[in-house]
Amino acid sequence: MIIGLTRLLTLLLHYHSSQIRIPFRYQEHPVPVVFVAASQLPTPFGVFTMHGFLEEATGKEHVALTFGTVADGEPVLGRLHSECLTGDALFSLRCDCGFQLEGALRAIAEEGRGVLLYLRQEGRGIGLLNKIRAYELQDGGADTVEANERLGFGADMRDYAICLPMLKHLGISSLKLMTNNPRKVKALGDMGIPVANRVPLQLGHNPHNSKYLATKAGKLGHMLGKLHQGEVERP
Repeated sequence: MIIGLTRLLTLLLHYHSSQIRIPFRYQEHPVPVVFVAASQLPTPFGVFTMHGFLEEATGKEHVALTFGTVADGEPVLGRLHSECLTGDALFSLRCDCGFQLEGALRAIAEEGRGVLLYLRQEGRGIGLLNKIRAYELQDGGADTVEANERLGFGADMRDYAICLPMLKHLGISSLKLMTNNPRKVKALGDMGIPVANRVPLQLGHNPHNSKYLATKAGKLGHMLGKLHQGEVERP
């Protein structure tokens, strides 16, 4: 796990005359976005370039990390990673998010080029405090989907429309997408960003997240293989 990744979330977004507006419309869903600034971000895997974006309608701050040349028209190894404070920064074993973040950054650096979009959509879009409430329900026996629904939310409230202006700004038109989630593949295709191929990212399996992963496979359709669909037992 990488210590200090929460600094991605505390990027100083001082936007002045250098702002670049990147409006777009996706299925009549306008997402006004401001590109704020870019800087180097040294990591244990290599030096990435960090690009800060402001979603004007919500005030949310999103980050893209790029490595190498990504605007050459060729499919780029990439990941859409939704914020997970507990997994990404607090080393939680309740999910696989932190392991996937680290694995994706490592894979991009090894590839020599790639992109990771860090999206401020904590708790599959319900926010940090509601995620803690959902965890409390899970401690009482609910699964991750049931907990969201008992709180009055959908199973997955994330909106990937923000990705299009970010990718367009970076000059990326096609991805080799690191994901187990078919919804991300479909969302990108629907907005005109073809996924050349899907790269599985199955990391961080442990006794604390086995039920969570089984629920993601069984109820949310995540492509996690037979192990997390209850068809085989863990060795």
